[in-house]
Amino acid sequence: MKTMKRRPTHPGQILKEDYLEPLGITITELSKVLGTSRKTLSKIINERASVTPEMSLKLSRAFDTSPEFWVNLQRNYDLWMAAHKSKEWKAISPLVEPLTYQNA
Repeated sequence: MKTMKRRPTHPGQILKEDYLEPLGITITELSKVLGTSRKTLSKIINERASVTPEMSLKLSRAFDTSPEFWVNLQRNYDLWMAAHKSKEWKAISPLVEPLTYQNA
């Protein structure tokens, strides 16, 4: 597993700093556009909730991005957090040997 030393940015921070603030949009305004509660959106922006696949579709539509952009931000964040929260996974031995390529 390739490890990233720096914690990836939470998608909520990107939403806040790269979209809401530059566009002058409030959480309340965006929640109305997205058809979601202000509380749900606030949790994402304050990094207390994840961007779900459904939310990624809504955000991609609102900001003309791809849903994969939002899902990948969340996936990278979640995977990094899981890898650094617990070390138990490192004790597991591989069941198969890594593939090695030989020059033909």
